[in-house]
Amino acid sequence: MKPLILLVSVFLLLLFIQKWRKQPLAYFVAGRWALSAMFLFTAVAHFVFSEGMALMLASYIPYPFFWVYLTGIIEILAAIGLQIRAVQRLTALLLIIFLILILPANIYAALQTVNYQTASFDGPGLSYLYFRIPLQLFYIFCCWFFGFASKK
Repeated sequence: MKPLILLVSVFLLLLFIQKWRKQPLAYFVAGRWALSAMFLFTAVAHFVFSEGMALMLASYIPYPFFWVYLTGIIEILAAIGLQIRAVQRLTALLLIIFLILILPANIYAALQTVNYQTASFDGPGLSYLYFRIPLQLFYIFCCWFFGFASKK
């Protein structure tokens, strides 16, 4: 929920600043900055809550901390890539693939009632998926719309 709030807040704040400065509203630019802020925020969680994030991976996946740190680094690089015109479309496309690939970890974590912030198994469980899956689809749409589909 926090990443969604950050995404929407940064987007609206940037549009407000543009309006206040009497600039034309640059929705795609604001959207890419909002996505970058969100991915930086979620990347931090990979390093701060790495133990809990490792619990989100099935036990048969080797080296869970490697994958947690790698995905955190990927999110940082993606946040940067969204701001570089030459690679923003490629970055958006790779983010869409990334979001699809990490969805099973979110489903597994919900089934196991993982609370990644406390590294325990007292999370919200299956009810989380009713929010998380549509949210993941929304993030995919945002990556496509603001990154891949934009012409600026």
